Amino acid sequence: MKLEGGCYCGQVRYEATGEPMMRGQCHCRECQYISGGGPNMFMLMPLDGFRYTRGEPKRFTRTDLDEPVTREFCGECGTHLTTRRPGLPAVIVKVGTLDEPALYGGPQMVIYTVDKQPFHLIPDGLPTFERLPDQRRPATR
Repeated sequence: MKLEGGCYCGQVRYEATGEPMMRGQCHCRECQYISGGGPNMFMLMPLDGFRYTRGEPKRFTRTDLDEPVTREFCGECGTHLTTRRPGLPAVIVKVGTLDEPALYGGPQMVIYTVDKQPFHLIPDGLPTFERLPDQRRPATR
């Protein structure tokens, strides 16, 4: 699969090839900041299949956390494009930046429901997790 996308103003573009490793919906407070208040739809794409094809994003990493993620965004229009988590062999691509968002197909799981707001909707029948999935504990539905 080849996905293409970019920011709102077109200054930064990317290409992601390979099969999505996971499709999710995140309700963490950080994603609420980035999305404008809603949950964030994302895809984990193979690291070696991701590259920027136009421009370079700005990067932000918090300095007050033990294992912060790095968020990549357009320095001109502010569109949040990806997140990179230390030790994760994938790029977390934001679905809203895809040229064809319908290729997302919907989430396979919902994470960080501990931060979910009363107005956030979760599709019926999906595994949900208060934080990240834990292989030792089953998901709630």
